[in-house]
Amino acid sequence: MNFFRLYINSSVHVALAVVSFYVVTAIELGLDLKLNLALFLFFVSVSGYNFVKYAGIAQLHHLSLTANLRLIQLFSLVCFVLMLFFGFQLSWASIALLSFLAALNALYALPVFSQQKNLRSMPFVKVFVIALVWAVATVVFPWLEAGRDFTFTILAYTFLRFLLLVGFMIPFEIRDMEYDYYSVTTIPNFMGLTRTKLFGVLLLVLSILIANTLLDTTNLYIYIGVVFVLMIFILFSRQNQSPYYASFWAEAIPVVYALLSVFIE
Repeated sequence: MNFFRLYINSSVHVALAVVSFYVVTAIELGLDLKLNLALFLFFVSVSGYNFVKYAGIAQLHHLSLTANLRLIQLFSLVCFVLMLFFGFQLSWASIALLSFLAALNALYALPVFSQQKNLRSMPFVKVFVIALVWAVATVVFPWLEAGRDFTFTILAYTFLRFLLLVGFMIPFEIRDMEYDYYSVTTIPNFMGLTRTKLFGVLLLVLSILIANTLLDTTNLYIYIGVVFVLMIFILFSRQNQSPYYASFWAEAIPVVYALLSVFIE
């Protein structure tokens, strides 16, 4: 496994995407960017995603783990410790919220409903659970830490992020069609490839209509540009896509979104 594959497989790239969404939230909602929140989101993302991806593998093959997987486990452990360090600096309200998200993450990964059932295995749940967790973690969590009161605007903005994230997940859902076909009913396996793409595009069009009522002119133009790029990724997604089409290029969209927001704002 080369360094680039290790970078992807260790969930560093997806963690940067999560942090990027936090940066966008802070800019669009006028919150102060806090390094400790960004670091916490990075470390919790690495820990959470690697737990979901590798917990089962570690249980089944703990005596014969490859060197690279052991390295990822060690890296995840370090991130977990750092997550706790930064987590102790959070407000009690944020800790309660994040505890709920952690429980949801556990229900997603572990067979707690029956011997073989978890949230991920339930029909149509996978994409919406991930989008909900990301939306709450990158919008509601920093809003709580800023000490702001909840309003209809913040709820609408959270829903806007949720719609964007569901669209963001479509290339991954299409990529995993064959694997998911035998384990869970997903949107592409139920609706088919063409209708799934249309579903994703329509959600993003709806999100633009909502964004038009929430964002100022500059941020709205940036959002529309990001959504347009994401639509292209959705439309060109296919089941036998290149290895890094979704896991690197599509997942880099939030990073570009954050960079545009920082430098144009």
